[in-house]
Amino acid sequence: MTLSNQIEGFYSQDSSSLDKKGALRAFNELKFFLNTGEIRAAQPSNNSANAAGWSVNEWVKKGILIGFKLGELADVSIDDHFRFFDKNTFPLKRLSRENQVRLVPGGSSIRDGAFVAKGVVVMPPAYINVGAYVDEGALIDSHALIGSCAQIGKRVHVSAGAQIGGVLEPVGALPVIIEDDVMIGGNCGIYEGTIVKKRAVLGAGVVLTGSTPVYDLPRQSIYRRSGDTPLVIPEGAVVVQGSRHIDDSFAKSHHIALYTPVIIKYRDESTDAATALEESLR
Repeated sequence: MTLSNQIEGFYSQDSSSLDKKGALRAFNELKFFLNTGEIRAAQPSNNSANAAGWSVNEWVKKGILIGFKLGELADVSIDDHFRFFDKNTFPLKRLSRENQVRLVPGGSSIRDGAFVAKGVVVMPPAYINVGAYVDEGALIDSHALIGSCAQIGKRVHVSAGAQIGGVLEPVGALPVIIEDDVMIGGNCGIYEGTIVKKRAVLGAGVVLTGSTPVYDLPRQSIYRRSGDTPLVIPEGAVVVQGSRHIDDSFAKSHHIALYTPVIIKYRDESTDAATALEESLR
Protein backbone atom coordinates (compact mmCIF):
# COMPACT_ATOMS: atom_id res chain seq x y z
CA MET A 1 0.00 0.00 0.00
CA THR A 2 1.36 3.43 -0.93
CA LEU A 3 2.06 6.06 1.69
CA SER A 4 -0.72 8.25 0.31
CA ASN A 5 -3.22 5.39 0.64
CA GLN A 6 -2.09 4.77 4.21
CA ILE A 7 -2.53 8.44 5.09
CA GLU A 8 -5.98 8.57 3.49
CA GLY A 9 -7.01 5.48 5.44
CA PHE A 10 -5.82 6.77 8.80
CA TYR A 11 -7.34 10.21 8.17
CA SER A 12 -10.77 8.68 7.57
CA GLN A 13 -10.69 6.67 10.82
CA ASP A 14 -12.47 7.85 13.94
CA SER A 15 -10.17 8.98 16.73
CA SER A 16 -11.53 6.33 19.08
CA SER A 17 -10.64 3.48 16.71
CA LEU A 18 -7.50 4.93 15.11
CA ASP A 19 -4.50 2.61 14.88
CA LYS A 20 -2.22 5.16 16.53
CA LYS A 21 0.96 3.13 16.16
CA GLY A 22 0.43 2.59 12.44
CA ALA A 23 -0.70 6.17 11.89
CA LEU A 24 2.34 7.53 13.69
CA ARG A 25 4.61 5.35 11.57
CA ALA A 26 2.99 6.66 8.37
CA PHE A 27 3.15 10.26 9.62
CA ASN A 28 6.87 9.98 10.45
CA GLU A 29 7.53 8.54 6.98
CA LEU A 30 5.65 11.46 5.42
CA LYS A 31 7.61 13.93 7.53
CA PHE A 32 10.89 12.34 6.37
CA PHE A 33 10.00 12.91 2.72
CA LEU A 34 8.74 16.44 3.44
CA ASN A 35 12.11 17.21 5.04
CA THR A 36 13.97 15.98 1.95
CA GLY A 37 11.67 17.76 -0.49
CA GLU A 38 10.72 14.52 -2.25
CA ILE A 39 7.08 15.03 -1.30
CA ARG A 40 5.40 18.44 -1.42
CA ALA A 41 2.06 19.84 -0.29
CA ALA A 42 1.64 21.39 -3.75
CA GLN A 43 3.50 21.02 -7.02
CA PRO A 44 3.55 22.39 -10.58
CA SER A 45 0.82 20.87 -12.73
CA ASN A 46 1.30 19.57 -16.27
CA ASN A 47 -2.46 19.69 -16.88
CA SER A 48 -3.11 22.26 -19.60
CA ALA A 49 -6.61 22.77 -18.19
CA ASN A 50 -5.13 23.96 -14.89
CA ALA A 51 -5.02 27.73 -15.35
CA ALA A 52 -3.16 28.27 -12.07
CA GLY A 53 -0.37 25.88 -13.07
CA TRP A 54 -0.26 24.25 -9.61
CA SER A 55 -2.09 21.40 -7.91
CA VAL A 56 -2.49 20.60 -4.22
CA ASN A 57 -1.66 17.20 -2.72
CA GLU A 58 -4.57 16.86 -0.30
CA TRP A 59 -3.24 13.67 1.25
CA VAL A 60 -0.06 15.46 2.36
CA LYS A 61 -2.06 18.01 4.33
CA LYS A 62 -4.17 15.21 5.75
CA GLY A 63 -0.96 13.55 6.96
CA ILE A 64 0.18 16.72 8.69
CA LEU A 65 -3.21 17.01 10.40
CA ILE A 66 -2.82 13.40 11.59
CA GLY A 67 0.44 14.51 13.22
CA PHE A 68 -1.40 17.18 15.20
CA LYS A 69 -4.07 14.67 16.20
CA LEU A 70 -1.47 12.17 17.43
CA GLY A 71 0.80 14.69 19.11
CA GLU A 72 0.92 15.21 22.84
CA LEU A 73 1.96 18.44 24.54
CA ALA A 74 5.63 18.22 25.48
CA ASP A 75 8.03 20.46 27.39
CA VAL A 76 10.61 21.66 24.84
CA SER A 77 12.09 24.43 27.00
CA ILE A 78 15.68 25.53 26.51
CA ASP A 79 16.07 26.27 30.22
CA ASP A 80 14.07 27.78 33.09
CA HIS A 81 14.15 31.20 31.45
CA PHE A 82 13.05 30.12 27.96
CA ARG A 83 9.97 27.95 28.39
CA PHE A 84 8.29 26.37 25.34
CA PHE A 85 5.56 23.72 24.95
CA ASP A 86 4.47 22.09 21.69
CA LYS A 87 3.17 18.85 20.16
CA ASN A 88 5.87 16.19 20.42
CA THR A 89 5.20 15.20 16.80
CA PHE A 90 6.52 18.55 15.57
CA PRO A 91 9.99 19.25 17.01
CA LEU A 92 12.34 21.73 15.41
CA LYS A 93 14.00 20.66 12.19
CA ARG A 94 17.47 19.15 12.72
CA LEU A 95 20.03 20.95 10.54
CA SER A 96 23.74 20.38 10.21
CA ARG A 97 26.53 22.14 8.37
CA GLU A 98 26.11 19.65 5.52
CA ASN A 99 22.65 21.09 4.76
CA GLN A 100 24.36 24.29 3.58
CA VAL A 101 21.58 26.44 5.06
CA ARG A 102 22.71 29.73 6.58
CA LEU A 103 20.59 29.95 9.73
CA VAL A 104 21.80 33.14 11.40
CA PRO A 105 21.69 33.18 15.24
CA GLY A 106 18.92 35.17 16.88
CA GLY A 107 15.70 33.30 17.48
CA SER A 108 14.61 31.80 14.14
CA SER A 109 12.74 28.47 14.07
CA ILE A 110 12.19 25.89 11.34
CA ARG A 111 9.63 23.23 12.15
CA ASP A 112 10.28 19.60 11.36
CA GLY A 113 8.58 18.60 8.11
CA ALA A 114 9.66 21.73 6.20
CA PHE A 115 12.07 21.53 3.26
CA VAL A 116 14.83 24.14 3.20
CA ALA A 117 17.23 23.77 0.28
CA LYS A 118 20.95 24.48 0.20
CA GLY A 119 21.94 28.10 -0.13
CA VAL A 120 18.89 29.39 1.73
CA VAL A 121 19.57 32.26 4.15
CA VAL A 122 17.33 32.73 7.21
CA MET A 123 17.80 35.99 9.10
CA PRO A 124 16.65 36.31 12.73
CA PRO A 125 13.97 36.10 13.87
CA ALA A 126 12.05 34.20 11.19
CA TYR A 127 9.73 31.21 11.21
CA ILE A 128 9.19 28.42 8.66
CA ASN A 129 6.24 26.16 9.40
CA VAL A 130 5.59 22.48 8.67
CA GLY A 131 4.94 21.48 5.07
CA ALA A 132 6.63 24.58 3.66
CA TYR A 133 9.03 24.21 0.72
CA VAL A 134 11.81 26.79 0.41
CA ASP A 135 13.97 26.31 -2.69
CA GLU A 136 17.64 27.05 -3.36
CA GLY A 137 19.04 30.52 -2.85
CA ALA A 138 15.96 32.00 -1.17
CA LEU A 139 16.44 34.72 1.45
CA ILE A 140 14.01 34.76 4.40
CA ASP A 141 14.57 38.07 6.15
CA SER A 142 13.95 39.17 9.75
CA HIS A 143 10.43 38.89 11.19
CA ALA A 144 9.27 36.99 8.09
CA LEU A 145 6.84 34.07 8.25
CA ILE A 146 6.63 31.17 5.81
CA GLY A 147 3.29 29.57 6.69
CA SER A 148 2.36 25.90 6.67
CA CYS A 149 2.60 24.27 3.21
CA ALA A 150 3.64 27.55 1.48
CA GLN A 151 5.84 26.98 -1.58
CA ILE A 152 8.79 29.34 -2.09
CA GLY A 153 10.79 29.16 -5.33
CA LYS A 154 14.47 29.58 -6.14
CA ARG A 155 16.20 32.89 -5.38
CA VAL A 156 13.07 34.44 -3.83
CA HIS A 157 13.67 37.36 -1.45
CA VAL A 158 11.10 37.53 1.37
CA SER A 159 11.89 40.89 2.94
CA ALA A 160 11.68 41.88 6.60
CA GLY A 161 8.24 41.65 8.16
CA ALA A 162 6.64 39.87 5.18
CA GLN A 163 3.98 37.27 5.95
CA ILE A 164 3.44 34.31 3.62
CA GLY A 165 0.19 32.76 4.80
CA GLY A 166 -0.21 29.07 5.51
CA VAL A 167 -3.11 26.68 5.11
CA LEU A 168 -3.88 23.18 6.34
CA GLU A 169 -7.67 23.27 6.24
CA PRO A 170 -9.64 22.87 4.11
CA VAL A 171 -7.32 20.18 2.80
CA GLY A 172 -8.22 20.95 -0.81
CA ALA A 173 -7.21 24.59 -0.54
CA LEU A 174 -4.11 25.57 -2.51
CA PRO A 175 -1.37 27.08 -0.33
CA VAL A 176 0.41 30.33 -1.20
CA ILE A 177 2.79 29.81 -4.12
CA ILE A 178 5.77 32.11 -4.75
CA GLU A 179 7.60 31.11 -7.93
CA ASP A 180 11.29 31.59 -8.83
CA ASP A 181 13.08 34.97 -8.70
CA VAL A 182 10.25 36.88 -7.00
CA MET A 183 11.07 39.93 -4.89
CA ILE A 184 8.70 40.46 -1.93
CA GLY A 185 9.06 43.84 -0.26
CA GLY A 186 9.00 44.58 3.45
CA ASN A 187 5.74 44.12 5.38
CA CYS A 188 3.95 42.45 2.49
CA GLY A 189 1.18 39.95 3.22
CA ILE A 190 0.28 37.14 0.81
CA TYR A 191 -2.63 34.94 1.82
CA GLU A 192 -5.46 32.58 0.77
CA GLY A 193 -3.70 30.54 -1.89
CA THR A 194 -2.45 33.46 -3.97
CA ILE A 195 0.04 32.52 -6.70
CA VAL A 196 2.84 34.96 -7.54
CA LYS A 197 4.42 33.98 -10.85
CA LYS A 198 8.12 34.12 -11.75
CA ARG A 199 10.13 37.35 -11.52
CA ALA A 200 7.29 39.42 -10.09
CA VAL A 201 8.12 42.28 -7.72
CA LEU A 202 5.87 43.25 -4.80
CA GLY A 203 6.53 46.70 -3.38
CA ALA A 204 6.67 47.27 0.37
CA GLY A 205 3.36 46.85 2.14
CA VAL A 206 1.46 45.13 -0.67
CA VAL A 207 -1.25 42.79 0.65
CA LEU A 208 -2.70 40.09 -1.60
CA THR A 209 -5.79 38.11 -0.55
CA GLY A 210 -8.53 36.18 -2.26
CA SER A 211 -10.99 39.05 -1.83
CA THR A 212 -8.81 41.92 -3.06
CA PRO A 213 -8.88 42.71 -6.81
CA VAL A 214 -5.57 43.60 -8.47
CA TYR A 215 -5.64 46.25 -11.19
CA ASP A 216 -3.21 45.83 -14.11
CA LEU A 217 -2.62 49.25 -15.64
CA PRO A 218 -0.34 48.21 -18.56
CA ARG A 219 -2.71 45.43 -19.69
CA GLN A 220 -5.93 47.12 -18.54
CA SER A 221 -7.09 43.99 -16.72
CA ILE A 222 -8.41 43.09 -13.28
CA TYR A 223 -7.30 39.92 -11.47
CA ARG A 224 -9.19 38.30 -8.61
CA ARG A 225 -9.94 34.91 -7.15
CA SER A 226 -12.94 33.24 -8.75
CA GLY A 227 -14.41 29.99 -7.44
CA ASP A 228 -11.64 27.40 -7.30
CA THR A 229 -9.29 29.59 -9.36
CA PRO A 230 -6.85 31.50 -7.10
CA LEU A 231 -5.64 35.03 -7.46
CA VAL A 232 -2.64 34.89 -9.83
CA ILE A 233 -0.09 37.69 -10.19
CA PRO A 234 1.38 37.50 -13.71
CA GLU A 235 5.03 36.79 -14.43
CA GLY A 236 7.27 39.84 -14.16
CA ALA A 237 4.54 42.11 -12.76
CA VAL A 238 5.60 45.02 -10.53
CA VAL A 239 2.89 45.51 -7.88
CA VAL A 240 2.55 48.50 -5.53
CA GLN A 241 -0.01 49.75 -3.03
CA GLY A 242 -2.87 51.68 -4.57
CA SER A 243 -6.44 52.80 -3.91
CA ARG A 244 -9.77 52.98 -5.71
CA HIS A 245 -12.59 55.42 -5.04
CA ILE A 246 -16.00 54.33 -3.77
CA ASP A 247 -19.00 55.56 -5.79
CA ASP A 248 -21.34 55.68 -2.80
CA SER A 249 -22.45 59.27 -2.08
CA PHE A 250 -21.40 59.10 1.58
CA ALA A 251 -17.95 57.82 0.57
CA LYS A 252 -17.62 60.54 -2.05
CA SER A 253 -18.54 63.27 0.39
CA HIS A 254 -15.88 62.04 2.81
CA HIS A 255 -13.27 61.28 0.13
CA ILE A 256 -13.06 57.60 1.11
CA ALA A 257 -11.11 55.13 -0.99
CA LEU A 258 -10.33 51.42 -0.59
CA TYR A 259 -6.90 49.84 -0.65
CA THR A 260 -6.08 47.82 -3.74
CA PRO A 261 -2.84 46.46 -5.23
CA VAL A 262 -1.92 47.93 -8.62
CA ILE A 263 0.41 46.55 -11.30
CA ILE A 264 2.17 49.64 -12.59
CA LYS A 265 4.66 48.02 -14.99
CA TYR A 266 6.38 44.78 -15.91
CA ARG A 267 9.90 43.93 -14.89
CA ASP A 268 12.67 45.36 -17.08
CA GLU A 269 16.45 45.86 -16.89
CA SER A 270 16.20 48.75 -14.41
CA THR A 271 14.03 46.68 -12.07
CA ASP A 272 16.44 43.75 -12.36
CA ALA A 273 19.37 45.99 -11.44
CA ALA A 274 17.57 47.27 -8.35
CA THR A 275 16.64 43.81 -7.08
CA ALA A 276 20.12 42.41 -7.83
CA LEU A 277 21.64 44.57 -5.07
CA GLU A 278 20.69 41.94 -2.46
CA GLU A 279 23.26 39.48 -3.88
CA SER A 280 26.06 41.35 -2.11
CA LEU A 281 24.55 40.32 1.25
CA ARG A 282 24.75 36.57 0.65
